Amino acid sequence: MMVATDKPKRHGEPYEKDKYIAYFCMEYGLASHFKIYSGGLGILAGDHLKAAKDAGVPLVGIGIKWQQGYVEQRMTPEGQVVDCYRSLEGSSLEDTGIIVHVTIREDRVPVKVWKTEAFGNVPLYLLDTAVSESPYHWVTRQLYGGTEEERVAQEIVLGVGGLRALQALKIPVITYHFNEGHAVLAGLALLRDKMDRGADFHSAWSDTRQQIVFTTHTPIPAGNESHPLARLRYMSAHQGLTIEQLAEIGGTPFNMTVAGLRLSRQANSVAALHLETTKSMWRSVKGKAPLINITNGVHVPTWMDERLNRSSLTVAHVKRVHSENRSELLELVKERKGIQLNPQGLVVGFARRAAPYKRSDLIFSQMERIEPLLKQQRLQLIFSGKAHPMDSKGKEMLKKLAKVQQQHPQSVVFLEDYDMALGALLTRGCDIWLNNPQRPKEACGTSGMKAAMNGVMNVSILDGWWPEACRHGVNGWAIGDEQVPATETAQDQRDAEALYQVLLEEVLPCFEDQHERWSEMMVASIMDTREAFSAERMIKAYCRELYHLAQE
Repeated sequence: MMVATDKPKRHGEPYEKDKYIAYFCMEYGLASHFKIYSGGLGILAGDHLKAAKDAGVPLVGIGIKWQQGYVEQRMTPEGQVVDCYRSLEGSSLEDTGIIVHVTIREDRVPVKVWKTEAFGNVPLYLLDTAVSESPYHWVTRQLYGGTEEERVAQEIVLGVGGLRALQALKIPVITYHFNEGHAVLAGLALLRDKMDRGADFHSAWSDTRQQIVFTTHTPIPAGNESHPLARLRYMSAHQGLTIEQLAEIGGTPFNMTVAGLRLSRQANSVAALHLETTKSMWRSVKGKAPLINITNGVHVPTWMDERLNRSSLTVAHVKRVHSENRSELLELVKERKGIQLNPQGLVVGFARRAAPYKRSDLIFSQMERIEPLLKQQRLQLIFSGKAHPMDSKGKEMLKKLAKVQQQHPQSVVFLEDYDMALGALLTRGCDIWLNNPQRPKEACGTSGMKAAMNGVMNVSILDGWWPEACRHGVNGWAIGDEQVPATETAQDQRDAEALYQVLLEEVLPCFEDQHERWSEMMVASIMDTREAFSAERMIKAYCRELYHLAQE
């Protein structure tokens, strides 16, 4: 049954009426228990929808109703990662009564449309292939699970199914925003629709570009998905375009990021340094959209302790709030791991996806330099994060952390199954937030923003967002400088030395002996970031620079 629903209601400051932005993303982090997210991309998307609601931006989200969501991970005492999946409950979802259809492997596949506004977000429409009597339930079963063919099928549902859902909902869309390359098949479908109405290929492409904006994220080549053209045709993802036309848009093989850059009128990076990296990375791509930067931000009401979000802050108040958050974190560690961390020792947080370039084990590269501090519990490390189910290298990294945890059980902790709730507690309760990726491979790193606006100071490589915020020794610390050695081995050695230098010679002495300065730095960290790196600032920038929405 296909019925129209009411147009999304707008709140907050008024923007132009009846001109909606359709925001496409494969995952959304809206609430910890609603696990249709895997990590930073989804958390950003969730914050984007919440900030749009707060600001009254006429925006709707398009995503997928994952039946099992993203993987849950447990770890054996030996460090073996065990992947688990469970069915998600849908009590926060509203049945729109709409079913649209997409073509997968030449089959007509029904896609049910759900809606939620339950998390302080603008309307989010979620697409679901678990329709009675359809053999295609598997498509929307697991986020980032399955084979390459399954991934293409999921992207058909997101892109083409999302476009058809918007049409069925009768939402007047002026701009389609693709957050990463997963949704670019919607661009092909838009182009095909114009050709079906009589336009030639290049005219249809030119007109379609005026409707689309694109955000690119990962600077890691492997993170920019590509598919053989034959696979797109076999899966019916090509939308009736010829091999030559597909190649002209996305190259051979068909690169989803390249296609996003060529299908959009404008594209953006997510941090100032990331803009330079992106321009360099895709410099050979002809016909790409102009690139600008809009640095990410985080949704302050979701991630910042509301007690710290005041116009003016005193040192005493910040110390008191942080002390309570710190005690809560240490109590959680005791409950989960049976470990009593030293309340007087420095607590270092490191929580992010287990990817080799993030180097979660860099601090252990010269163990003899920190082992005495670990034994004395002057230095205590709390790790968390997940590895992609198919990423054996990521799982090996987690196994290494488990081994160090066994060797130093009173000062090294790995908390399993990282999610939004744990992320919020860690970014409020640690003393410092450690980040040491291989520059310039970190697109942004929004967890550091969350920590900073809660008075948890960053100790970070000058990568992602941190070069825009860092005032060394004032609101946090930089690890090393902006130079990048010619080889990864040299880079790892140089960065490890810089990490030990700043941690042992600056951070630890300040924490242990300069209490007043430490507290003043916490206040500076909050004041420097809570507005400048908020999703409120970010959504206004999108409206002004990418969506071209004018306020009434």
